[in-house]
Amino acid sequence: MQMKTIALAATIGLAGLSPAHAATTTIKLVAFNDFHGQLESPGTLRVNPTTAQPSVRVGGVDWMAGYIANLKSQNPNTVVVSAGDLIGATPLISALFHDEGTIETMNRLGLDFNSVGNHEFDEGRDELLRMQSGGCHPTDPNSCRGADVGTPVPFEGAKFKFLAANVVDTASGKTLFPSYAVKTVGGVRVGFIGMTLKGTPTIVTPSGVAGLSFLDEAATVNALIPKLRARGVEAVVLLIHEGGTVPTTQSVNTINLCEGDLDGSPIKSIVNQLDNEVDLVISGHTHQAYNCQIANNAGRLISVTSANAQGRVLTDINMAVDTRSGEVTGVSANNIVVDQTQPNIPLNPVIQGIVAGYRTIATPVANRVIGTISATLSRTANAAGESPLGDVIADGQLLATVEPEFGGAVAAFMNPGGIRADLTFASSNAAEGDGKVTYGEAFTVQPFGNSLVTMTLTGQQIYVMLEQQFTGCNMGYPVGAPSGQPFNRILQVSEGFTYSWSEKGTPCDNVDQASIQINGLAVDPAASYRITVNSFLADGGDQIFVLREGTNRLGGALDLDALEAYFIVNPVVDPGLQNRITNVIPQ
Repeated sequence: MQMKTIALAATIGLAGLSPAHAATTTIKLVAFNDFHGQLESPGTLRVNPTTAQPSVRVGGVDWMAGYIANLKSQNPNTVVVSAGDLIGATPLISALFHDEGTIETMNRLGLDFNSVGNHEFDEGRDELLRMQSGGCHPTDPNSCRGADVGTPVPFEGAKFKFLAANVVDTASGKTLFPSYAVKTVGGVRVGFIGMTLKGTPTIVTPSGVAGLSFLDEAATVNALIPKLRARGVEAVVLLIHEGGTVPTTQSVNTINLCEGDLDGSPIKSIVNQLDNEVDLVISGHTHQAYNCQIANNAGRLISVTSANAQGRVLTDINMAVDTRSGEVTGVSANNIVVDQTQPNIPLNPVIQGIVAGYRTIATPVANRVIGTISATLSRTANAAGESPLGDVIADGQLLATVEPEFGGAVAAFMNPGGIRADLTFASSNAAEGDGKVTYGEAFTVQPFGNSLVTMTLTGQQIYVMLEQQFTGCNMGYPVGAPSGQPFNRILQVSEGFTYSWSEKGTPCDNVDQASIQINGLAVDPAASYRITVNSFLADGGDQIFVLREGTNRLGGALDLDALEAYFIVNPVVDPGLQNRITNVIPQ
């Protein structure tokens, strides 16, 4: 084995790329992550975070395809890859059709490999397998609309490969999808390992990952290296749905920075443990753009990249390989903006037509006005973890289940991670008017299609639920559960439910139990209360495991239907915080 000692350059020119050097070939990789079904532009990206320069309109899968075609024209030895969350948490234009349009457009964009991310499991294992193999959804007539958009019927499935090295079926012991793929590019055998973060079960609906185990990322990669070498692979690329953050505002001018060197991030810890045979890491999950050099377990610096999210950015990577040994001799990476104003980059008209077809079907649903707000309802939390939009969503869930025949709930709770966008006062592109809320906007806020579940908890279980929100607490965790809450996940609470907490630095000791009240009355630990959560939380999502113990369960409306019903009862919704949660800051 040839020793890998060449430091990989992230943004500087490559050494040894001269065409005269017959033993070296250049392989181009085009990478993105966290697309989340954004078939249309997700909006704009600022040019500079510190100046008033205008923003640029970015993204759109038809424009992405144009940029990728342009990059492919520069090098026939090109591979297109995604680092997860290609589907899931998607806008209505994709989600209404179970993300079939995303798969169909990615087929035509030329995607080769997608590592699974946590959101690939939003609709469960069987639905994810259908995304690969094709066929119609078993119950929803919005599936298989190819005749309306110009794609095959039944749904064709992905022509690219899903990879899932660390996702194992516990019954069979086999991975859900292949652990890796080997592709010969420019005469070189390149190995692509794909995986999601091992913490996936803690952030998706538990029923969606039932019967699956998620293995340690670095250990899984390192165990695969001998298998790849046995197949003649020396060039190894890791596609991983885990990442880090950089302390800079995301903008056109900052997408290639690596300020802070991803210190303290999960991806840095993983890379630090990787076998020296891994040459490049393409990451995701955190919706950040960065272009870094991180040391592996041998101290060698390797390129670690991420391309923001939702199709705003692509990573253009040139990887130099010695054709005699198959070893990577250098890597150059550059994040580029999918800028719709570039005159020399035409969009893909076939993909544009598919998107237009889905838009035509979805528009009447999306543009229907369901309510009115007096100002923007923000999901940004205050110091106690409470947000205006979180209050409204929890109130809507309580209203939908307060009547005895619908559950008889006295309080409702909403997970903050399920609130995906603000409800803005300004009119959307549907021209519905300022202050009007469309179904499409509400769907963007809550895209998961969770149903409401009303259950009985004791007052003590409600206290445990609140403690399980906070970092490190594993009070009442089931056997085999993770060691503790990885970070604070403050539940949004409905009107009438109040309590106070203080960050004490001791797990499971943050909530003042005596402060917990419902409609002004102290919650009795021994008494029983009917409470409502969505199906994600009811199944123990976000590691609020005590909710699995809730009894006398009654299923209810979809979360989005509950929000719409709330708007009907409240003609104008105000965003004022109700101060239901109090953070007692130590003096």
